[in-house]
Amino acid sequence: MAEKSYFIQGPVDPGFIAEQIAKHSSKQSIGGHAIFLGQVRADEHDGDKVQLIEYSAYEEMANKEIYKIREAAFSKRKLSCLHIYHSLGRVKSGEISLFVFVSSKHRKEAIAAMTELVEEIKKKVPIWKKELLQGKTERWVE
Repeated sequence: MAEKSYFIQGPVDPGFIAEQIAKHSSKQSIGGHAIFLGQVRADEHDGDKVQLIEYSAYEEMANKEIYKIREAAFSKRKLSCLHIYHSLGRVKSGEISLFVFVSSKHRKEAIAAMTELVEEIKKKVPIWKKELLQGKTERWVE
């Protein structure tokens, strides 16, 4: 496995997302892209709203798990490209914390793969979330 990190510090910048999409215009065998953007919600708990989420992970283990999930997607489906970026550190409500970008010759394949990937990431990757509420209280999310 190549030494690759699927993590970035802070929120996923919209300009970065646009750059990744633009880079694929030269790949003319691709017929469909599926993109998932996970955004921090301003959920309410006991009358107090989420201001931000602080993400942490055991990075070495998390990177290995994402790599396995990614490779399984390539072996199961006919994909052209697959990119995964997850935030670490603080991400404010309204900002993007997860960017999954899947490309394939056909849209149905890209959409199905993206849906499976997001579920696998949520289920298997050791990433922890701590919400900071506007009232300055903190709460860990299961």
